Amino acid sequence: MAPEDLGILLRELAPRVLGALLRRYDAFDTCEDAVQEALVAAVKQWPVDGTPEDPRAWLVTVASRRVVDHVRSEHARRRREEVAAVRDGPEAFLAPPPDETGPGDRDDTLTLLFLCCHPTLTEASRIALTLRAVGGLGTAEIARAFLVPEATMGPRISRAKQRIRAAGSSFRMPEGAEYAERLGAVLHVLYLIFNEGYTASSGPDLRRDDLTSEAIRLTRVVNHALPDDGEVAGLLALMLMTDARRKARVDADGGLVPLAEQDRSHWDTAAIEEGVALVTDAMRRSALGPYQLQAAIAALHVEAPRAEDTDWKQIRTLYGILGRIAPNPMVRLNHAVAVAMTDGPHAGLELLDGLETDARMTGHHRLYAVRAHLLELSGDNARAHDTYLAAARRTTSLPERRYLLDRADRLRGTAATDRAVP
Repeated sequence: MAPEDLGILLRELAPRVLGALLRRYDAFDTCEDAVQEALVAAVKQWPVDGTPEDPRAWLVTVASRRVVDHVRSEHARRRREEVAAVRDGPEAFLAPPPDETGPGDRDDTLTLLFLCCHPTLTEASRIALTLRAVGGLGTAEIARAFLVPEATMGPRISRAKQRIRAAGSSFRMPEGAEYAERLGAVLHVLYLIFNEGYTASSGPDLRRDDLTSEAIRLTRVVNHALPDDGEVAGLLALMLMTDARRKARVDADGGLVPLAEQDRSHWDTAAIEEGVALVTDAMRRSALGPYQLQAAIAALHVEAPRAEDTDWKQIRTLYGILGRIAPNPMVRLNHAVAVAMTDGPHAGLELLDGLETDARMTGHHRLYAVRAHLLELSGDNARAHDTYLAAARRTTSLPERRYLLDRADRLRGTAATDRAVP
């Protein structure tokens, strides 16, 4: 098996193995450490001895033995510290759970996702723990993704697991209202992971393809487990159609290429077709939700042969509906762009005025970038130039900053002329 194929297999198996151990032992730190050790053993042994007939069963067995070793050590050092060892005796941990090793084994990935998105955790902790426990990313990889030192990310993940343990959470699927709330948190975390990968909030690169790929993979897992949930399908569709534009979003130098200027022949047509089919089916058979609406908007963008063929009237209508059922400033910002494209830039600028006082948008570079674009469309080059510069000062993404500075530079001459006119 090629190294890259082995890596893909182990990443897919890791959350399932961790789920199997958690269901049996219910000790997050111990089980996760055991799974990591089993994965390291697989990387060393499988290329030499060959991939086992049942890779998951192999990993569960090896990881279970690591748990046994830990329990024995802790039992010898302080008998009362490990409740399970006192109750069952350390020998009870020697064998893997009897129902975990067959080829038709259950997949606990969704349950693990729900645990990682526990309501006691902050949003940042949910993302970090999900990437670590479910995504299989190492602490160093997660730290690099969010541009923080590994020494900062490690304790954050540890605190998240401690907080879950302190809350007395068990490894089970929540029910009733708790289920709906937790599923919403899971989808939001996957959405945030995708967005951070699609447009990195800071750093030298516009994209983090590892994060977008992981978000899509995990959303596929959720969609497979919950095939009748229209919002899950909508989120997956949104990710696929957005990611389909990935290669066209950067030029040869890594610079940002806006949607209207992208070479659409470079878009991934297979991903677009899958996404369109998903959202079309979801909207036909389930109650309308925010992710389905966003996916429907994405479909209108990617199905237009040319930028000028985009159905902005329908996009404006969909943003209006989205703003009613899931109001937030980013929706209002995008709605203003759609209004500008249908009713003219001044109409869009009027809608932006209401966002100036929203604390969530104060100082946000996207508000300034959109305002600059609409000012440029209206012919106010002097104000557009200054506003592009203001947007560039507020972003921590270097590709976005270069793009905004370039837009300002293009207007420099006409802006100076406009200022000189009495």
